[in-house]
Amino acid sequence: MRRNQVSIQRLPGPRSKQQAQKYRKSKIDPSKNERIKKLAQLRNLALEPLVKNQVSVSDDTTVLFLNDVAACPEDILELALQRKRLSADMTCGMDWTYAGVNPTFYDIWVARTIKGDSFFEVGSDGNWNSAWNLFWNEEATRNLFEAHKPFQVFACWNGAAAISAAPILHGLRFRSNNPKECFQGEPTLFCKDMWNRGFRKIAVVPSINLEYTDDAADKIKQLKGFVSDMVADDDDNDTIDWVSSPPAEVRCMPTWETQGWRPWNESFS
Repeated sequence: MRRNQVSIQRLPGPRSKQQAQKYRKSKIDPSKNERIKKLAQLRNLALEPLVKNQVSVSDDTTVLFLNDVAACPEDILELALQRKRLSADMTCGMDWTYAGVNPTFYDIWVARTIKGDSFFEVGSDGNWNSAWNLFWNEEATRNLFEAHKPFQVFACWNGAAAISAAPILHGLRFRSNNPKECFQGEPTLFCKDMWNRGFRKIAVVPSINLEYTDDAADKIKQLKGFVSDMVADDDDNDTIDWVSSPPAEVRCMPTWETQGWRPWNESFS
């Protein structure tokens, strides 16, 4: 979320002929200072119509968040469909950036595998020389990724997320880190808090591939494939053997050059 504007839309249901839309501007500017705190505030503004009962929602409602990605309608539909089909609490796609000739996974600072590690290894000096080697230390996850099958993670966002409304309706909000907690992005903290509240079914759907400009998004679709191509022969039997226990520790990466491992439940009393 890079712009200080927030909107929420409710798609028409079987009895609705119009789309309800709420739109507001905010003076909150994450580019000035306290970026994570302000991004959390903006995301929470988007949730206000839900938590203030301004729209009809239930625990079974799916909340969709999209960053400024160039997405196809089928990307969004697949994200929501897989959340339902997998009985997941949250699903994310995969987002990419063309830092060079080949695309690089983008949300490396936020996303963490089911074992608590980053999606690729960032060098101790901050280099991304191993960006091509996704899930280098988790063979099972890597196999699922390469087969375009959903896999469980500790945390993700990756440009777009479909989230069960249940944790939100029961008090979960976006936030910044506590004083003695690893400095990390508000989506990572959101996922961490989901685990703490018992909402532990968080998955990446690798058939959804996103970029941040129209031209680059077209390139990534040509390279990785469109959702409709990858699911054409899907037998609808995708399942995840959900892990209910979080990793003991999660990689903390306040900066690329400053990394370490912290207890997953650090700062929780």
